[in-house]
Amino acid sequence: MMIMGVDPGYAIVGFGFVRYEPPRFIPAEYGSIVTKAGEPFEKRLEVIFRRTVELIDKRKPDAMAIEKLYYANNAKTVIGVAEARGVILLAAQMRHVPIFEYTPLQVKQAVTGYGQAIKPQMQEMTRRLLCLRDIPKPDDTADALAIAICHGQNCKVTRRLDLSQYNFKNNNHN
Repeated sequence: MMIMGVDPGYAIVGFGFVRYEPPRFIPAEYGSIVTKAGEPFEKRLEVIFRRTVELIDKRKPDAMAIEKLYYANNAKTVIGVAEARGVILLAAQMRHVPIFEYTPLQVKQAVTGYGQAIKPQMQEMTRRLLCLRDIPKPDDTADALAIAICHGQNCKVTRRLDLSQYNFKNNNHN
């Protein structure tokens, strides 16, 4: 399974393609989409959209795993990230790539086993799980790879808990 992990942003979008061949994760390609600070915002969104489509067309992922948006302190920043995230989701939708969203807590738990892991712990575990020589830079790229690993781990758990063998009745009485 080829998983595209994405750490959304509008200045830097981290991406990472990871092939998941249980129990191994194999890095295929990773990097970042960088937009210029002086460019009009709509041009930056266009760059993110076009580059995301190019990456999807090149690697043909089976799934996109993306970080859920959370509000920190700066409303202006979160709105810009939300808009960039929107064009990334649109690119995946247009290419019929299933989208899966994960919170930072879920990513930390999947990669390190500890939901309160700090960034250096996350980066080191990502490096180890992917058998990389160095921690990928910038941080957004390492985060994107961690999000892809999270999806692979989630798929592993889902397969173990495959409930299709059970006969559940639909309790939806519409």
